[in-house]
Amino acid sequence: MIKRVSLLIAATALTLGAIALPAQAALRHIDGTVASKNASNRTFKLTTQGGNTVRIKVNSSTKFQRLAGFGALHKGLRVEVDAKTTANGLFATQVETPGGGGGNGGGGGADDGPNHT
Repeated sequence: MIKRVSLLIAATALTLGAIALPAQAALRHIDGTVASKNASNRTFKLTTQGGNTVRIKVNSSTKFQRLAGFGALHKGLRVEVDAKTTANGLFATQVETPGGGGGNGGGGGADDGPNHT
């Protein structure tokens, strides 16, 4: 009986842990060049510095820095994107042109870790 209760508690803990993981979307920083834009579904494709192309979605919560909103995105524009990985792909939380430096005067061009593409 005690073994069965212990097994039930362990199974419940694993299930709760698995449910909690998707709620914590990983934030990625992606530098690249706009390859295309689809205004009707508010997405754009970005060619990363590594040569990969990723599709990124925006909505009314997306913040634009040094850009006049989604309409200002165009093919060939270099941007830096902070995006959440969701079940529906990448969602931009912030899009900006290079050179912000985060308020510390830096150029922002260095790779700042494993989530920096």
